[in-house]
Order: sequence, then C-alpha cells, then structure tokens
Amino acid sequence: MDKVFADKLTDIAKVWDEVLDAFFMKANLRSRQILVVGCSTSEVIGQQIGQGSSSEVAEVLLPPLLARVHQLGIFLAVQGCEHINRALVVEEACADHYGLEVVTVLPALHAGGAMTVEAWKSFLKPVMVERIQGHAGIDLGDTFIGMHLRPVAIPIRLSVKEVGEAHITLAYTRPRLIGGPRAMYAELK
Repeated sequence: MDKVFADKLTDIAKVWDEVLDAFFMKANLRSRQILVVGCSTSEVIGQQIGQGSSSEVAEVLLPPLLARVHQLGIFLAVQGCEHINRALVVEEACADHYGLEVVTVLPALHAGGAMTVEAWKSFLKPVMVERIQGHAGIDLGDTFIGMHLRPVAIPIRLSVKEVGEAHITLAYTRPRLIGGPRAMYAELK
C-alpha cells in the first residue's frame, strides 16, 4: 500500500470515528434494535460506485462500527449491492430474533461489495437475508438503504457530509402517527 493511500485511510478513519460518535448520540438505539449500513467503498475512495471495491476501506470502517454495535447490544445489518438484490449480512441471532427468512448467497467483492465481505468474515454466525426493517441507518455513497428501514425515517443532520469522498446519509426511525385531529400522542423520543 502506498503512503498516499495509507494517509487517505487514516483520514477516513478519523472522520468515520467522528461520524459514529455523533450518529450514535442522536440515533438513540436500544438493545436488540437493528442498524442498517450500506457502503460503497468505491465512493469512499473517490471512484464510481461498484467500480473500485476496496477491502482496505472496509477493514478501516467495520471494526469501529462493530465495537459500538457490540457495546450497545444492537444488531448490525450490512447491505450488499444490487448484484445480490441488496441482501444483507446479519448475525444468525438477529434473523432468529426477528423471524427473518435466510437466503442463500455469499457476498463477494464485486457481487455484494467489500463491506458485506468484511461483515461476513467478522460476524460470529453470519447469514444473509433479503429483507429487514431497521430502526436506523447509515448510507455511505448513496447505496439506497431506505428499502430496509422502518416506514418513518427521520434524517440525522451532521456537520460532516462525507466520509472520504462518499456522501453520507443518516437516519433513525419512529413509529407512525395515526389517528385524526382528536388523536393524542406521547412525547416522541
């Protein structure tokens, strides 16, 4: 690895750590809730989505994310690319807890992406699922994770807009407000 790329990875790691600190403070996730992450490592290093998958970037991004996930006791779902129909890597415990249907596909560098490959290697008992309804999400590089979030997604705005060269979008979800003009609602958290 050349020095320029190594320095770039160091900068990415620093920004990512700041993003994660701010995100988890605002997302207010509780134990056993699901965080969906979509990541184009290609976009993070300034290439076109799907054209420069980088295991090195995934190796920088996933460990600090997993550390926070384990600390909070939440489930992580890592979304693959459209070549595997945006299937997600989750822990078997997550699939069991939420009654998710497991599907048969293995993520690969150019069919799923570097983050799904790294998640598959790093999870204790990884399985793939086709659908999930996450409680919050992080999208690096406009990978369109919205299909995997619960219906009412609320954007989380940070001063940081990019990790590396990838646009970042963050959200948490809340229950739907139902009823009419006479309906009462508890304070939302």
